[in-house]
Amino acid sequence: MKPHNRRQCLVTLAGMLGLGASGASSVAKAEESAYPQRPITLIVPWPAGGSTDISMRILAEQASKRLKQPLVVENRPGAGGTMAMPLLQMAKPDGYTIAQMPQPVFHIAHTQKVLWDPIRDTTPILQISGYTFGIMVPMGSPFRSVADMLRWARVHPGELTVGSNGTGTTPHTAMAELMEQQGITYVHVPYKGTVEQVFAVASGQIMVGVNSTGFAPYVASGMLRLLATFGESRSKRWPDVPTMKELGLGVVALSPYGIVGPRGLPSAVVQTLHDAFKAAMQDPSHRDEIAKYDQELLYLGSQDYGRFMCETFAAEKRSVDRLAHSLAALPNT
Repeated sequence: MKPHNRRQCLVTLAGMLGLGASGASSVAKAEESAYPQRPITLIVPWPAGGSTDISMRILAEQASKRLKQPLVVENRPGAGGTMAMPLLQMAKPDGYTIAQMPQPVFHIAHTQKVLWDPIRDTTPILQISGYTFGIMVPMGSPFRSVADMLRWARVHPGELTVGSNGTGTTPHTAMAELMEQQGITYVHVPYKGTVEQVFAVASGQIMVGVNSTGFAPYVASGMLRLLATFGESRSKRWPDVPTMKELGLGVVALSPYGIVGPRGLPSAVVQTLHDAFKAAMQDPSHRDEIAKYDQELLYLGSQDYGRFMCETFAAEKRSVDRLAHSLAALPNT
């Protein structure tokens, strides 16, 4: 895959958003005007039962009421949240296959050899919300703070085990940035989702977990201790827990997500889906669910979300290049 720069990305976006408007036949236009006529598949690239899966199912239920057709959630966990991408690449651009678009796709496209492109192969529909991330340890852990964790890791190089919800995910890259900044080696243990990882931390299989606040119920129940969060400011849910920025460690991790369709989705179909999901995300059942995980609505319309995707893709490329340059400059050991 040849990466886009920001200008190329925006040109691609402009063409992509106009694809459905000009070349459609009269038959296709008639089908679009009657859309949807059958159930729609919503791919969620995370395991069933996790916080994202639950909130997306509630969102799908509310959107289906507006669309007057079922929205069937299909879980495709693994590969750092990117398993929806090849499915979107193969799907017909008719609006009957759509997917949640998590932040890791923009990073992994620059770090792994993949056949898909997160800009070229998708049509943005809307942005919904974003995750808050944190560092958690078992309640019985000797680590009472991030400083404790870093101090131990320096004394025991390569022994600290840290779990994330997948290689290349935002929690993984945030922790990698922290450890690279501190000159610490550690063992990264990827999991397919939050629930699997949280139980690994709580049971002591790994020493530290980094994840979105799907871990909130486990912190609230006393199974886990939250050491810090990665937001710009302290969490409303945990006002006594410091941010990494506040601790002087300078790592801020944000991970907005939205809904996309395959490349070439007709504009009329995009508008229908956009309107249904925009109304659904405002429903109290959805707002209450994401509030459990310290999330707020971060709505962006189709064009604004597309621009955000382009800017994020370009920013991830700069971040990957910067990290590669800094690692190359380290002396061989």
